[in-house]
Amino acid sequence: MSRALRAEWTKLRTVASTGWLLLGVVLVTVAVSAGADAADVCTSSAGCHPDVTRLSLTGTDVGQAVVAIVAVLAVTAEYGTGMIRTTLAAVPRRTAVLAAKAAVVGGLTLAAGTVAVLGSVLAGELILPGHGLTPPGGPMLRAALGTVLYLTLIALLSLGVATAVRDSAVAVGVVLGLLYIFPILGLVVSSPPWQRHLQQLGPMTAGLEIQASAGLRHLPIGPWAGLGVLAAWAAAALLGGGLLLCLRDA
Repeated sequence: MSRALRAEWTKLRTVASTGWLLLGVVLVTVAVSAGADAADVCTSSAGCHPDVTRLSLTGTDVGQAVVAIVAVLAVTAEYGTGMIRTTLAAVPRRTAVLAAKAAVVGGLTLAAGTVAVLGSVLAGELILPGHGLTPPGGPMLRAALGTVLYLTLIALLSLGVATAVRDSAVAVGVVLGLLYIFPILGLVVSSPPWQRHLQQLGPMTAGLEIQASAGLRHLPIGPWAGLGVLAAWAAAALLGGGLLLCLRDA
């Protein structure tokens, strides 16, 4: 396993696009969050954002797409170049290869996500008070930690999907479809109970409830339970991808 970890770390570290994409995760997340903070001016109670903590972490909605690309390329780039045959010849245990990829991609996303979330929180602390808004203390800590875990789980979900489909464009499309189809269906469905169920089942809608700091009793699913739903999606994707990796030829 240690040999597989070293190999995956070396491959990702030596690919120039990995560093740029991880930097993109940080820059996009912080920039969008700061832009959302700056655009929200609280002139009255009716005009204030209902959840300041969620507002400070708005960039997660966009940054997660870059995270998905990083994770997808960690798998599909090898299939594109044919290097996957060398990888599987060097490490015959295919489950060990996938586990090593998950550990390395998850670790890199955890690091980049931590920087991105800290930058977003700092931007909120600097911008929001000037707009009549003050981020709460306790819920912000839970939301920040949970958002880092959210981005890491998105990476693992994307890795599992990429392992299953083995094509960059298709894998990114499937991941983004899974993330955004549930909110779209929620807008189309007119029944409030079904809207609530869709929010509870969607990997993004459920997972992002970890950022909530207001109206917790009215959420479709609790913050940690919602993150658990995303974890279940990620586990299912990795399990399915790992099974197909073991059953198919390289």
